[in-house]
Amino acid sequence: MFEVYITKAAKCLPNEAVSNDEMEGYLGLINDAASKARRIILRNNKIVSRYYAIDKNGKSTHSNAELTQNAIAQLFDENFTSQDLEVLSCGTSTPDIFLPSHAAMVHGLLKNKSVELNSSTGVCCAGMNSLKFGFLSVRSGNSKNAICTGSEKVSTWLNAQMYNHEAANLKSLEEQPIIAFKKDFLRWMLSDGAGAFLLENKPKGPISLKIEWMEAFSYAYELETCMYAGGEKQENGQIKAWSDYAPEQWLNESVFAIKQDVKLLDQFILSKGAESMKDAMDKNKISSDQVDYFIPHVSSNFFVEGLKKGLHEKGIGMADEKWFMNLSRVGNVGSASIYLAVEELMNSGKLKKGDHILLSVPESGRFSFAYAYLTVC
Repeated sequence: MFEVYITKAAKCLPNEAVSNDEMEGYLGLINDAASKARRIILRNNKIVSRYYAIDKNGKSTHSNAELTQNAIAQLFDENFTSQDLEVLSCGTSTPDIFLPSHAAMVHGLLKNKSVELNSSTGVCCAGMNSLKFGFLSVRSGNSKNAICTGSEKVSTWLNAQMYNHEAANLKSLEEQPIIAFKKDFLRWMLSDGAGAFLLENKPKGPISLKIEWMEAFSYAYELETCMYAGGEKQENGQIKAWSDYAPEQWLNESVFAIKQDVKLLDQFILSKGAESMKDAMDKNKISSDQVDYFIPHVSSNFFVEGLKKGLHEKGIGMADEKWFMNLSRVGNVGSASIYLAVEELMNSGKLKKGDHILLSVPESGRFSFAYAYLTVC
């Protein structure tokens, strides 16, 4: 077995940062009315800026694949070129198209040579699943290197035009043309961007991060779906797929909108997060004292105090000075968020050799959690 190191990290945050007051200028007004939920949600999540791969007319400036390619391009230099790449592993919640895979579309933009591809899907854990594929490939000796990515292009999914038909349909039925909170909620939570890691079997440069271990957990066997797109939740908790709806219903009911069951989120995301993190740390025999930097991906600052409490109750509490987060500045970028935080810390000048970093990524899709433990070399 070979050791695996993150030898370089890069990011792509498109265009200029978008402030809270500018958001509806980019995403648009549903039914020509300002959202009543926007200010409440932003007050709770404490995000003050984010990035969109669209202009103020809602027109795309980058595809998801282009965001990913732009991040990857920064990993190449005279010591490691695109011709040296062996494995490309890409994770996303929001691919540009259903088929071909996201990784294939990114590879098509790289135009380098034949490489092994992996596409990880899901929600926020898609980026960690992408990383684990590359980690296991290099660790096993299957490859000497891999590039792993997490990326999102969600802004076009959140554009007002995606909901206006439903609002008009509600109005024609003489109902209030108000889009359900489970859909409107996420419009003020999510944003665009991409992050990329170069994995190699030897450390390189001034800073490398050795991946000691990775763990993942799923509670889908006992919990129903919380966050979803391309379907609608029924009264029995099952998801009716988009392909079982008539085409006119896709628009009338915003079937392809990203939705979240907020009650389920509040009930389980913190408790299962603390439980799974405790299990991961116990399995690998580490304690909080062996963590110098804790990088949690949280969708909203609303959950931070609850997470701190849950971790302390499990005996794995992290001192406040160990927490490293950039949510307020770059937004919640789903599967890319953990890459963006690691990239910022890795290039911050704060790290010293021997430091240990614990990554924590929850996914509310059907409650999955992923962890990684890194050592600075």
